[in-house]
Amino acid sequence: MSEVSEVPEAPHTSHLPRTSHTRAAQRLRGRRYSRRFAAVATGLAASLALGAAALPPAAQAAPERPGTGHSTGTGPGTGHYPGRMVDLQVLAINDFHGHLQPPAGSSGTVTHEHPDGTTEAVPAGGVEYLATALRKARAGERRSVTVAAGDVVGASPLLSGLFHDEPTIEAMNALDMDVVGVGNHEFDEGQQELLRLQRGGCHPADGCYGERGFGGAEFPLLAANVVSEQTGKPLLKPYTVVKERGVKVGFIGVTLEGTANLVSAEGIEGLTFLDEAETINKYTEELRRKGVHAVIALVHEGGYPANPAYNADCDASGGGVSGPIVDIAARTDAGVDALVTGHTHQPYVCGLPDPEGNDRLVTSAASYGRLFTELEMTYDRARRDIVRASVSGTNHVVHREQPRAPDLTRLIDRWQELAAPVANRPIGYVSEDITADRSLPETPLGDLVADAQLAHARTQDEAAELALMNPGGIRADLTYAASGGEGDGVVTYAEGYTVQPFANTVNVVSLTGGQLLDVLREQVSGANAASPKILQVSDGFTYTLDLTRTGADRVVADSVRLHGAPLAADRVYRVAVNSFLAGGGDGFPTLAEGTDPLVGGGDLRALEEYLRAHSSADTPLDAPAADRITVVR
Repeated sequence: MSEVSEVPEAPHTSHLPRTSHTRAAQRLRGRRYSRRFAAVATGLAASLALGAAALPPAAQAAPERPGTGHSTGTGPGTGHYPGRMVDLQVLAINDFHGHLQPPAGSSGTVTHEHPDGTTEAVPAGGVEYLATALRKARAGERRSVTVAAGDVVGASPLLSGLFHDEPTIEAMNALDMDVVGVGNHEFDEGQQELLRLQRGGCHPADGCYGERGFGGAEFPLLAANVVSEQTGKPLLKPYTVVKERGVKVGFIGVTLEGTANLVSAEGIEGLTFLDEAETINKYTEELRRKGVHAVIALVHEGGYPANPAYNADCDASGGGVSGPIVDIAARTDAGVDALVTGHTHQPYVCGLPDPEGNDRLVTSAASYGRLFTELEMTYDRARRDIVRASVSGTNHVVHREQPRAPDLTRLIDRWQELAAPVANRPIGYVSEDITADRSLPETPLGDLVADAQLAHARTQDEAAELALMNPGGIRADLTYAASGGEGDGVVTYAEGYTVQPFANTVNVVSLTGGQLLDVLREQVSGANAASPKILQVSDGFTYTLDLTRTGADRVVADSVRLHGAPLAADRVYRVAVNSFLAGGGDGFPTLAEGTDPLVGGGDLRALEEYLRAHSSADTPLDAPAADRITVVR
């Protein structure tokens, strides 16, 4: 484990005497170094090769070092320099979301592109395999740092989510994680819970699990742009400096500025989320003043590659990458040597221009631990800086054909034993996979969840007429293949939890037809203009989405129907939405204007009730047709 130092104090930090901090840090580092030694030994013993995507250099890139992937920059040449020039490895993941076990369905594969242009889905992920892969990658490296760019926890499967993500933090400790930037999902249970994950201690409501206490994260959680409205100080540490055998690298962590639109308002009360690039620039300058010139940003905001294959060329010849990260990269201080990103769950290793017009490496390793990015670079010890031209990156597949790490297997087994009584309970039956591909405007699982919420809402309010569901609240497919010993087609509580892990309630509000039309327009305008969020709709609610138009006009107003009747602007409709949407989340402020609110039961309870009412072992549920939204392209 790398030595971490020179970290500025943040609010709520323990005020032990500095000598106590130092001794505690020494004890902690001793444990980490022991694990790192064991990890290297494990890696040397591993015999199966990892799949990797070696991406070609950008048009202006300097020559690559042997054995590396994509490299960017305009500095001096690269290579191995005795004494002054030394190699540094950074291993990165993002958007792990508590997926300790191998993800199922489409969430558990990555797309590999063959030289002839054909593609195949490669099974990937699972923390036991990720541990093996990272340990093998570190083997023989004298200077290696492991980082994550947000959403390590939150929206997690039941094995982690049921225990407030303590299992995932323990797993990250076992992976020898050095630095983690926060993402929006780290705030799912509120800022105080995030602070508990850093510091440790038992859950304030549920207490301790089993006989073990919870020690918290053995790595800093960084949140440079999450500040108190009253004091302007960061909630957590904004940056940390990692020291590795004469190398000093500053890591700055930021989440997306729009986090407040993605989490429940009560959990972030009193916090402000600042501009990502401006915040990185502020702390880059602060690090310079401290003599730290090598800087890597962990940015929980990302982009969308033109080609979704993990091994596709992301540069000009491959169509490049679009999305919010392009602007962030263009405004981020050229002194930042690389941007490790996340949030979009996409794979890319790409060169994007910095403010001086030079390409700089920007990476993302998809999600759920299916990939990890290996960044290789040269550090100039005389200049105390990374040689920008030397920075190269490769995304590696976390194959399931390699040995599992025994210590992570034991960790999973221990938590599974605690979760089993709840997790294995059957709640329904399906005849086929019911999928939720968020790249599509409407999905079968989206329809199913919307129908389930409307059915539940009607048990609370007979006047409920339709339901709207945000696609980001549906986290996985319902798969036909058994995830354990329950048998094919059986939906367990754990599988239902993985689909809807947020513990939202199903609420009912009154909206006029005019307001409903505004809600539909907000899917493709305002906060959602650049990245549309198409709400999933219940049976009987239909309309046309014309993607050949722009902005709010993409919703064809006179096409909106409820059970065949046109939407009446002045009529009041009772609409079921989850509590997150009811507060205006995901960029839908009009939903927060709903009147006569009624709070129903939990969204997972609604899904379970629907599956029990509409399926059995003899008559399993078929996937809905996903034909409620007509899309014109």
